[in-house]
Amino acid sequence: MTAAIMPDPTRYFEQVERRHDVTAPPVCLYLEVTNRCNLLCETCPRTFEALEPPADMSWDLFTRIVDQAQGVKRAVLHGVGEPMLVAELPRMIRYLKARGVYVLFNTNGTLLREKRFRELIDTGLDELRVSLDAADAKSYAEVRGRPFFDRIVRDVRRMRQVQDEEGKQTPRLSLWLTGLKETIQQLPDFVRLAASMRVREVHLQRLVFDETGFGMARASSSLFEQTAAEELAAIEAAQAIGAELGVTLDASGATEPGLSLKQQGEQPWSGCRRPWSLMYFTAHGRALPCCIAPFSARGYETYTLGDAKTETLDEMWNGPAYRQFRAALMSDAPPKPCQNCGLRWSL
Repeated sequence: MTAAIMPDPTRYFEQVERRHDVTAPPVCLYLEVTNRCNLLCETCPRTFEALEPPADMSWDLFTRIVDQAQGVKRAVLHGVGEPMLVAELPRMIRYLKARGVYVLFNTNGTLLREKRFRELIDTGLDELRVSLDAADAKSYAEVRGRPFFDRIVRDVRRMRQVQDEEGKQTPRLSLWLTGLKETIQQLPDFVRLAASMRVREVHLQRLVFDETGFGMARASSSLFEQTAAEELAAIEAAQAIGAELGVTLDASGATEPGLSLKQQGEQPWSGCRRPWSLMYFTAHGRALPCCIAPFSARGYETYTLGDAKTETLDEMWNGPAYRQFRAALMSDAPPKPCQNCGLRWSL
């Protein structure tokens, strides 16, 4: 089976119609293949609170979900854990690619040894996003909690070298940096680092947090609507350096960095299309509204929309929980995970 053609897979959600019920099936699946991780990042909720019991998504649960999603065009194989800890990951990617699905995931890059990245290349994985979050080892250790910076840079550089030598176009590699006041000045050097690694895409990741905050995910670290002149200058300098070195600088959410710093209207949640276009499943099969929800509100039970172990995707997709969630999202009183979405992120 040939791969599905998706001119711009980042914009799969933009044209859906917002209604309480949805006639079209989801076009995107977020599959949290594991909630385990080998890092203790200062911007991640799993570092500071118990979410679900540690687990990898079973093969039976994975195939049960994928086999029901006949219209899916895109699959994202990450959640709150590190996907490369999962032994079945290459098999999962191949299973999706055999169905013509565009497949990607984020990794912290700590496990990208040559044997592993060659295996990923061979699966046909479309996109690999490496969350590095710093331009030097000291800052990396402060954000990520472990001294793995030099190893990750070495392994990603080697992966790109192998791709160039063997003429492999996929997976498309990108580097990601969470936009924090503590690290935004490093953005120009981050772009230079990407160029030195032969990585041609850099993305600024939104900082999302709940009202109490945790670790570095708190209001004092956010850039949203409180960006100082020198921080804006760092972004502009990074864009200029990227243009010179052939590195594209973008913000998460398929926006450019300047636009992502501004609130989009009085009800920023009102533009969201995720509950009409995607389904997110945790490693245990719990259906959540999106990948941002665990960062913006605590208590999975308050925004669970179904259970893939006991319900079909069709039953959930137009069931009472999803319908009520969509209705609330179109109102002046959105669901709790959505209330600060677009307000309390940095980029």
